[in-house]
Amino acid sequence: MEEGATEVKSRNSKSLAVLAVFSALIALGTILSIPLPAPLYELTWSPAIYLALAVLIDAPTAFGATALGSFIGEAFNVAFRGGGSPIYPFGMIWARGPEVFIVAWAKRKGRRTMVLAMVGATVFETLGFFFSDWAFYYYGLFSYTAYPSLTASFGVASLDFFTMLDLLYIPVALLVIREAGPAFRRLGYG
Repeated sequence: MEEGATEVKSRNSKSLAVLAVFSALIALGTILSIPLPAPLYELTWSPAIYLALAVLIDAPTAFGATALGSFIGEAFNVAFRGGGSPIYPFGMIWARGPEVFIVAWAKRKGRRTMVLAMVGATVFETLGFFFSDWAFYYYGLFSYTAYPSLTASFGVASLDFFTMLDLLYIPVALLVIREAGPAFRRLGYG
């Protein structure tokens, strides 16, 4: 019994360490973003990290790292870069967090399915931003400029479709998975 408890404690410590390190890395990837003109905000570097992480480790730890890192990174950007809405950090959790579960579901179903899941996850994130922003623009919520018609608010929110640029990170994520996979397997993941 004592041996089993030690094993569980070791696994929990390892998951906590991975969560902390990758939360920080995702936060940094979000902070070191490429600013975009309004009403767009930024293009972050973190999609390659959390897409790869969803494959390399267990889904709950990957979700935690993605949600926490994205929230912290985006909160930093809003607080210190200015121009962003205070709702942005919460939107990162809403739009990015589920991506991890989509990719994690596919990680044992073959490379093609995994890549399709990464594409689907990116579409999910894009639609998550789009539909919430459409409502925020229409109703003028969370410091968004109110647009009086569904068509006008749709037009402004449709700029969220630039989030599909995250598809460019899929090859990078695949490279990270290939190169880092053996190290994560040695840590007991996979």
